[in-house]
Amino acid sequence: MINAVSQYPIYGPEIRCPHCNQPIPALTLTDSYLCNRHGVFESDPETKELVHLQSGRHWRQWDDQWYRQHTHPDGIRFEIHEALDRLYTEGFRATKVIIAQRYRHLIQAYFERSAPWQGKAERGSGPRLYGLPVSFSDGEGEESCWSVINFELEKEPGVPTQQRYFRLLD
Repeated sequence: MINAVSQYPIYGPEIRCPHCNQPIPALTLTDSYLCNRHGVFESDPETKELVHLQSGRHWRQWDDQWYRQHTHPDGIRFEIHEALDRLYTEGFRATKVIIAQRYRHLIQAYFERSAPWQGKAERGSGPRLYGLPVSFSDGEGEESCWSVINFELEKEPGVPTQQRYFRLLD
């Protein structure tokens, strides 16, 4: 007798598409999901990643949300910039960016550094991105959200905003 659960990929009979957030079905007896708009996503039971076959983009899930796993600095920088734009249009201002430790080597070349000729030489001011102070996550163990999520924005106190690719801290 065949177990019905073993007929589906690791995330079950249906997931939400990481691109459009629409429900997409699993293809039975495969490790794949099919979105009518975005094509095939293949799940890897060992890494627990979802791979979009057309683009090669990798996604991981935390707390029922998909987070893209970046391999190029422009991807993570663009994602942070989009989150800052969304926050600003909702009437808030970010005060700090906390980036997952795994992206340190990718993004550190893009930090703004104050220079004496700019008249902004501040000792110990640390790295900045989009004018905001940057720090890196503490832990990235298997059970840590930082092994999946990409960054958090600290913001001025106020009403919580919608969270999709990042987390906001009050």
